[in-house]
Amino acid sequence: MARACKSKAKGCAKKKGSSKVFEGAIVAIVTPFKDGQVDEETYRQLIEWHIKSGTHGIVPVGTTGESATLSHDEHKKVIEICVDQVAGRVPVIAGAGSNNTAESLDLAKFAESVGADAVLMVTPYYNKPTQEGLYQHYKTVAEAIKIPIIVYNVPGRTSVNLLPETVARLAKIKNIVGIKEASGDLKQVSKIIQLCGPRFTVLSGDDPTAFPTMALGGRGVISVASNVIPKEMAQMMNYCLKGDWDKARRLHYKYFSLFTGLFIETNPVPAKTALHLMGKIPSPEVRLPLAPMSEANLEKLKEILSACKLI
Repeated sequence: MARACKSKAKGCAKKKGSSKVFEGAIVAIVTPFKDGQVDEETYRQLIEWHIKSGTHGIVPVGTTGESATLSHDEHKKVIEICVDQVAGRVPVIAGAGSNNTAESLDLAKFAESVGADAVLMVTPYYNKPTQEGLYQHYKTVAEAIKIPIIVYNVPGRTSVNLLPETVARLAKIKNIVGIKEASGDLKQVSKIIQLCGPRFTVLSGDDPTAFPTMALGGRGVISVASNVIPKEMAQMMNYCLKGDWDKARRLHYKYFSLFTGLFIETNPVPAKTALHLMGKIPSPEVRLPLAPMSEANLEKLKEILSACKLI
């Protein structure tokens, strides 16, 4: 990765805070690899495609960006490249999650220092903190940085559920501004919105629940499908934000098979494979312990992409 941030004009200067709005279709962007290394050129090209397609924001080094298998140096470099390439045109919400609060704090401080607009922090995984532990984790980071924090609840991956009552406590902290809610439980989404009020941003963490979450009062989605159909996901979210529910609903059902098809194997394997089949990335390479798609599932994915006229 040769190209570093070139100037403060391109968004690399440290910010005191962000006035950006976090809503709409926000892509949890893949991290392309080439021969085991981050493919910076392709990554920059993907970012440009997303911005030109109307994507409302970009999340580098989230789950879909394979943060779990990037070194800390790679993780930070990917954030830096993203901020540089975006150059302030859309919000950059940098992944800063860890099951170690000190480590998460380090990543969050770095994201702030290079000009990210916000950080996305997944609930600490594996060590199964209590609700009080979760609250203190986020509070500790929030008190040490000035840019906004979006908390990320995905119990299917972390084995811990951030309860609505805890989210409501966190929402009282000034720079904890929203949640990526990926429990898949619309009752929980409703409870969060009810407890936290309209100033707290609720974003769907699953493409299949993006439309119903918007109908309940959500403000957008941090999306895997946006990797493959950025224009269409942005359109669907724009319709929702305008209250044009019939048009949004049509897009929801038009691409529902794709939403589910991108999870026929572990994310981001299908998304990277789809992008490769579409000619958007030269390689579908992932890092172990992730593995290439099975032949059977690859054929299923090809059928879905073909039905959506993407290949």
